[in-house]
Amino acid sequence: MGNLGTLQAEKMLSFEELNQEFDNFDLPSPIVTPICQNNVEEYIDPSHSDTSKCIRINFDNLKSFEVVERQYESWGVIFNNSLAIQPSNPAFPTNSGATVLMASPKNGVLEVIFLEPVAWVSALVTSSQPLIFSAYNKTGQLLTQSTLPTANLANSDSAMSPNTLLSLEAKDIKSVTFCAFDGQFTIDEFRFCFSSLA
Repeated sequence: MGNLGTLQAEKMLSFEELNQEFDNFDLPSPIVTPICQNNVEEYIDPSHSDTSKCIRINFDNLKSFEVVERQYESWGVIFNNSLAIQPSNPAFPTNSGATVLMASPKNGVLEVIFLEPVAWVSALVTSSQPLIFSAYNKTGQLLTQSTLPTANLANSDSAMSPNTLLSLEAKDIKSVTFCAFDGQFTIDEFRFCFSSLA
């Protein structure tokens, strides 16, 4: 057997060391990424002046056809009626990585509940039908909505491209729903921001 080189474990940088590393680059804004684990990234988003801490979830740590509910509970979010898939249909391309979420077992509706209220939520959406993205407070009152007015499948005649960014902003968002009226849709790059650091 040949001589194997030793592997050096990568050291996790402290917050101060990260800032020193960023000082060596000419970045347009101070983006800080203190935590990145299991395809979940915690970051500071300078574009949201009234928010402090944001979470970005990339679903690539999930297995294909895994029911998604409490996998991200430690990050403050629970999914309902959600399944991880690696789309084989080219009409539903992924944005980054191979895994996205779809509504299942019931088509057309996916709900996300936040353990603490948030101020901003977004996702990349590809849908076979028009879709409504809605935010609710803790009493179930509708706060705001964003719509995908038409289907946006890849290789279709839609004026909208797949993986369209939909976002919602309101005070004290406790849950959001994606509703495509029995259509099929996928979500990727799910992000949310708290109104202040916990």
